[in-house]
Amino acid sequence: MVLLAGFSGPAMGGVEHIAATLSEDTGTVVVHHDLAELREGVVRRTVRTAGTVSTTVLELAHGCVSCTLRADLLPMLCTLATREHVERIVLALDPGIEAEALCHAIEQVEVSGVADRVDGPAGRTVRIDAVLTCLDGQQWLADATGDEVLADRGLAAADDERTVAQVAVGQVDFADALVVLTAGTDALDRERLAAVLARLAPAAPVAWLPELPGFDAIEIGALLTRVPAESRRGRIFDAHAPLLRGQPPLSTDCGVSIVEFAARRPFHPARLHEALDVLLDGVVTARGRIWLATQPDHVVWLESAGGGLRVGGAGRWLAAMSTDEQATADPTRRAMAALGWDERFGDRDVSLVILAHDADPAEIRHALHWALVEDDELLLVDRAPERVALWEDPFGDWHRDPCADPTEATFSEATASERTNPRGETA
Repeated sequence: MVLLAGFSGPAMGGVEHIAATLSEDTGTVVVHHDLAELREGVVRRTVRTAGTVSTTVLELAHGCVSCTLRADLLPMLCTLATREHVERIVLALDPGIEAEALCHAIEQVEVSGVADRVDGPAGRTVRIDAVLTCLDGQQWLADATGDEVLADRGLAAADDERTVAQVAVGQVDFADALVVLTAGTDALDRERLAAVLARLAPAAPVAWLPELPGFDAIEIGALLTRVPAESRRGRIFDAHAPLLRGQPPLSTDCGVSIVEFAARRPFHPARLHEALDVLLDGVVTARGRIWLATQPDHVVWLESAGGGLRVGGAGRWLAAMSTDEQATADPTRRAMAALGWDERFGDRDVSLVILAHDADPAEIRHALHWALVEDDELLLVDRAPERVALWEDPFGDWHRDPCADPTEATFSEATASERTNPRGETA
């Protein structure tokens, strides 16, 4: 199975062109769920092969897009995969559908009631071969660094809090291959965009296209063939996976750089809240694990895209677990924690990776260092945690959408994590 993602008008044109081209191959089925009429409570599903096109109108399952797609798409994947003439399934995603959340559902959500099939996730029946993302070279960086809400563009329901930047960045970060449409993009902007993509999706091969008509099935196939064997191919990484993947360049190019920040002491929550603006101006994305002095047991995940930021829980530190609980933790996580285990604080630490395109790395590091607890405060963290628990903590209230199943949540789903607005305040 191949997933096609795109965001802006030209990029969606690229998705449509590639989907149409691939549908001409015998044995390929292209599936597309159109959310253009979402506000009217309607989703249109189109299934296309080399000789046929069929469209079905779906009503939203109790008003939830995710539930509707899961109820319709996942059983369909299982059914299509059992047909002898189907060799490849192509999912042409609507701009409002995030590939990472969908891949998580394919691998984790149980599908039941499909004839001649044992109940279980669709991932037992289909293999995700690649996620290919199209982007508009002229507009993508502006989208990825703004703070516009997705709903304002008519690409999501009014109560959808996701931002344009979140989706634009997520589509590239999760991609195994990229198609960049360069029409109207000047040389300097292209060079800067290339520097960003090399750091955001370093393992993904890139096709730079001045126009689409010449991009035929052979060239699409050649691009997908260049996808490295170790690429994600739909895999979901948890909060404890390495933050730098695919060996991105660590040098600065066109003002674009990766800033790594690590510390073996926690953040003071109030000062961190004040310092967060440094991650929202001139930064494409930031992500990582943080240790809050007021929440010593919990790993906190921080993730930004453009002018929006969100914070969510990511389980507990190993040091806060019992011996039996530690034994069930991921072996790689345990091994990495053992390398830097602290006799007082165990595996607790701060680890952030920031992709800056128009920000001073020194200013970012200075602001984050300022937000860490000082020596006298660290002494309280160690010896008087009950006093530290009384500190002001703007990150203390967690929000979870009641429609989201916490066992199925990922950090790329709009409903699954606490989120903050561009000023870092709890929404």
